[in-house]
Amino acid sequence: MNTVIKEDFRFVYSQTKTSWDKLQHKTILITGATGFFGKCMLQNFICANNEESLNIHIIALSRDPEKFILQNPEFKHDCISWIRGDIKSFEFSSQKIDFIIHAATDVNTHLITNEPLSIYDSIVDGTKHILELAKQNNTNAVLYISSGAVYGKQPQNMTHVTEDFIGATNVYDKDASYGEGKRVAEMLCNIYNKQHQVDVKIARCYSFVGPYLPLDGHFAIGNFINDIIHNRQIKIQGDGSPQRAYLYTADLMIWLLKILTEGKSCYPYNVGSDEAINLESLANMISQYSPNNLGVEIAQEKTSAPPAMYVPSIERAKNELGLKVYTNLKEAIDKTFKFNSK
Repeated sequence: MNTVIKEDFRFVYSQTKTSWDKLQHKTILITGATGFFGKCMLQNFICANNEESLNIHIIALSRDPEKFILQNPEFKHDCISWIRGDIKSFEFSSQKIDFIIHAATDVNTHLITNEPLSIYDSIVDGTKHILELAKQNNTNAVLYISSGAVYGKQPQNMTHVTEDFIGATNVYDKDASYGEGKRVAEMLCNIYNKQHQVDVKIARCYSFVGPYLPLDGHFAIGNFINDIIHNRQIKIQGDGSPQRAYLYTADLMIWLLKILTEGKSCYPYNVGSDEAINLESLANMISQYSPNNLGVEIAQEKTSAPPAMYVPSIERAKNELGLKVYTNLKEAIDKTFKFNSK
């Protein structure tokens, strides 16, 4: 097992012992198990069973488990039972499921733009299917992985978005299916909570960095790291002004475990860092990892327009669950490079 994974688990466990106590000897269904979040979760559960003998059983959903295991043999473990199926229609197991972590969402920007109906149906119908399972199974709690996209575009005069901000996606935007789908899915969570007493915890997730982050997808920080690994100059297509805030994956696992086991039902928590950085500064920080000092190329000149923001307020999680940003961005990037080093 990668040393970064082991180090991270020890830290996660040290911060979430009471959460793990509640999960011991339980069965947990994870959807989206083969994605970025799913891989991080599976590794933590594998470590928990290996190192702490917690006897947690994971049921992991995948469209093609055999292919995934062939490509990722580290996820073949006695504590994981893989089931094949689509999130919208997989058959419910007769086995008792104590908790569900619903993280299944395709964030492929090509699909979001070119197949919006498929994305919307997967989010909304998939969430309803999971909530039906939770209702029938009398599941203890469901953790729904939502997104900061539910707020729509962050207002220019707002540095950090709070959970009570009543924003929304512009439904005529070409990428609206993702954010609006997440918003409707949250509404379904609330309906099932009120009508069927399904205990659903909501995590509105933002931007992250760490092990298993795709380096060849639409995540800017992943692309920057990938460029340095392959000895390429970082090239920013825009003007480098958009601002993001990145939470390390070990911190993310701490937050999600706390929300699952201690969060209030149907009471959204923003999940992320509140320490904003613009893409130009981020690219320059990552470019320092190149031994050849290739620098950063920025395609467009800056304008007087306010920068696009995607930064959460995390005061609710801090004040009510005692959470914080544990890992600074420099250390998070260090660990991501270390994890991806051959």
